[in-house]
Amino acid sequence: MSGLHRSSSAPSKNSGGSLPSKELLDDLCSRFVLNVPEEDQQSFERILFLVEYAYWYYEDNSVEKDPTLKSLTLKEFTSLLFNSCDVLRPYVAHIDDIFKDFTSYKFRVPVTGAIILDETYERCLLVKGWKGSSWSFPRGKISKDEEDHECAIREVLEETGFDVSELLKKEEYIEFVSRQQRVRLFIIPGVKDSTSFAPQTKKEISEIAWHRLDDLQPASTQVITRGVTGLKLYMVAPFLASLMSWIWKHPAPVTRRPDVPLKALCVWKVNHQAFVGNSAATMESEGKGSRKKPATEHHHHHLPRPDTGPGQSLRNFRFNASEILRVMEAGFSGHLDLQAIL
Repeated sequence: MSGLHRSSSAPSKNSGGSLPSKELLDDLCSRFVLNVPEEDQQSFERILFLVEYAYWYYEDNSVEKDPTLKSLTLKEFTSLLFNSCDVLRPYVAHIDDIFKDFTSYKFRVPVTGAIILDETYERCLLVKGWKGSSWSFPRGKISKDEEDHECAIREVLEETGFDVSELLKKEEYIEFVSRQQRVRLFIIPGVKDSTSFAPQTKKEISEIAWHRLDDLQPASTQVITRGVTGLKLYMVAPFLASLMSWIWKHPAPVTRRPDVPLKALCVWKVNHQAFVGNSAATMESEGKGSRKKPATEHHHHHLPRPDTGPGQSLRNFRFNASEILRVMEAGFSGHLDLQAIL
């Protein structure tokens, strides 16, 4: 997750269609933004996470059920929601700064996940994001009040359908810090390559595969974001040296037979054609001969806690939470002086 969380920077293939109605936008605003605990309305970071949940509900449910609706980017959806919702409309003039600060904040939220190794320690499990061609270890951003290992277990389950709770050891991890973001990956060794995998979220993961560690090595000292076979490994490369060091210190439980060639193995891949016309996806498990159930709706129970407050451009800029509560208590009836919110 995230891991590579759902990309919202580019529109999906279904970029045609009509914009959502004001009634639909107001319903999404009421359901996801206003009807939350007051503590989740104290900063724009929190508000924008709520807007993001509304966005994915719109993409995963509204657009999928109504082919005439236009698929949007997160920024497009955010602008429409702010312009439609009475409580958010006074902040439309600041939408660019709000969105810029939110994007910056998201890249500072700590991330955890897992490096899953097969029984020979010669292959690891990687996931490919829904958009693009980059691979990563299954992982995602920490939610509010969540421990590192709890986040890793949740994210791996969401992105691969595999429960590592009984295998994870809190002290066995590799950590890397890049651009103020801490990424901690717990090492999960000795998983059978016959294990079934399938994501439990929609439109987040397009492929799951066992990759040979030898194939993940940098193509050259100048190119560290691609492996020797051409795989895009921007989110994998920083962990390889430490991972190989860990493997050198821990003998594998199974030794591969020399006469059995070690190959990369795709264990799950989405059929993108099934999404044409916004129909439900057909999930296929390659090499297993079985069908997987459609992924469940993506859902987070908590919001990440801002560690430094709003960004530079909005340091003293806040929502008036009491006004939001007053709107809710009034049942959206009567005339409100929205300028008072500012």
